[in-house]
Amino acid sequence: RAPLEPGLKVALTLRHLASGSKYRDMQYAWRVPHNTISKVVREVCEAILEEYLEEQLATPTTEQGWRQLADEWYNRWNFPHTIGAIDGKHVACKAPPDSGSEYYNYKGFFSVILFAMVSSDYKFLWVDVSGNGASSDAHIYNQSELRAGLENDDIDGWPRPDPLPGDDTDVPYFLVGDDAFSLRTFLMKPYSLKNLTRDERLFNYRLSRARRVVENSFGILANRFQVMLTTMCHHADTVRLIVKTCILLHNLMRTRYPVLQNRLVDIQGQDGHVQPGAWRDGRNLDDTVNPTAPNRASKEGKKLRNLIKHWVNSPPGAVPWQDRMIDQP
Repeated sequence: RAPLEPGLKVALTLRHLASGSKYRDMQYAWRVPHNTISKVVREVCEAILEEYLEEQLATPTTEQGWRQLADEWYNRWNFPHTIGAIDGKHVACKAPPDSGSEYYNYKGFFSVILFAMVSSDYKFLWVDVSGNGASSDAHIYNQSELRAGLENDDIDGWPRPDPLPGDDTDVPYFLVGDDAFSLRTFLMKPYSLKNLTRDERLFNYRLSRARRVVENSFGILANRFQVMLTTMCHHADTVRLIVKTCILLHNLMRTRYPVLQNRLVDIQGQDGHVQPGAWRDGRNLDDTVNPTAPNRASKEGKKLRNLIKHWVNSPPGAVPWQDRMIDQP
């Protein structure tokens, strides 16, 4: 029989990614058997990865490129020296054969974990989908090449420390994350929520404004590609392939058609108030568990966090609305 047209293969794949429709439900409308659709989807996803991986999921290799990312974070979200925001989410899947509880997460379903670093413009800079549901995002981060590169200071072009705006003390560049991660000079997180001073609350507010970009990114991704909100009945390797494909297509759309997706993102006014994006109206991916472990913050990390805390509470680092935002009930 005649082979399927390439356009039909792409359409089948995009329909599955965008709607999450099962192959058996699609076969009647498209007149393509479900077992053929399963092969087509994997074939097209592999082709998309081969074509766009280096273009759409590549980190900078020069100091100028990393500094540009940091400048964009400061201009958009008023937090200095930030390279990216990191977090992890569960993507539900069918239990792989003979996997035991390896993929079973604390929320009571089987999943793989999408762990990612994003830019200030909701684009994914680096992703790891190797984690299984039983892991935490901190565990995946600790085992990742990203953590190793930051610890060993061998990431190509990573910028050298320099002063914050209006200050004269050299400060390293860093990522921002939530309380699941260990505080380091290359990874900032909020102060714990117990007995916070006003200055610490202001620091947490400013850091959280930057960190929530990663939450937005996951929400936009799932809103656009709703296959990620279903329980995927694929093999675990195919689930990871589909997740990577969705991320590449997300980055492609953010690069080529950013205005078309503006309704999806949170929009902040000049007074600091945030208008929630459309991604919040639907379901979102489930958070990974935050491990309850002793605080492993480094002394240098604490010193750096305190320095940035003083900066955001000083005239050079303050924004006009920050006091009003933390005084709200």
